[in-house]
Amino acid sequence: MTAALALGDDALVLAQRLGEWAGDAPVLEEDVALTNIALDLLGQARTLLSLTGDEDELAFRREPHEFRNVQLVERPNGDFADTIARQLYFSVYQELLYAALADGDSDLAPLAAKAVKEVAYHRDHAEQWTLRLGDGTEESHRRMQRALEDLWRYTGELFEPLEGLAVDLPALRAPWLARVADTVRRAALDLPQGADRTPWAAGAGRQGVHTEAFGRLLAEMQYLHRAHPGATW
Repeated sequence: MTAALALGDDALVLAQRLGEWAGDAPVLEEDVALTNIALDLLGQARTLLSLTGDEDELAFRREPHEFRNVQLVERPNGDFADTIARQLYFSVYQELLYAALADGDSDLAPLAAKAVKEVAYHRDHAEQWTLRLGDGTEESHRRMQRALEDLWRYTGELFEPLEGLAVDLPALRAPWLARVADTVRRAALDLPQGADRTPWAAGAGRQGVHTEAFGRLLAEMQYLHRAHPGATW
């Protein structure tokens, strides 16, 4: 497994998840915003996967166990609070990761230098909605708190060492936690109990072990390509 493949799978799968909101977001503005974020991630995925092989073959012809994305990005959209919690956790991580890569001289540095500007918007979007939901109505506060707690156990996998990546992922955990905690505090929400001192339960997406929901996502994403192999238009 290459680092480019793993990071490309992260971006590809999350792009697919966010694309599911098209035409179904709470307001028209969010239809546009989430679609734009999905397109940014798809662009990142194409670049990263092309460093590994044929991007179409990698996206549409692999079996679920061959994907190396973290389990966090494949979690179902749920309600809007679930999507925002997932975005908050992942975009803060991605911004830190790409900033570190952009400062280096690896093959991923040029991509990272461009992507970090996109991800800064993704993170700001997630932060603003976390604040609105957390410090909004009683119901929005309850849903946002539940979403943060439900998805927390999937965050540990983000910081497992990744072979071939010129960034110390475990070292990003502390600044990630500080940024997420600041946003959560300002939103009048709480981090999951013991989040700053108990071991995090990591997933196994990097090893090709995925959740049940991932199979359904992949079936939808790959259907057209598999049904009409080699088709062009």
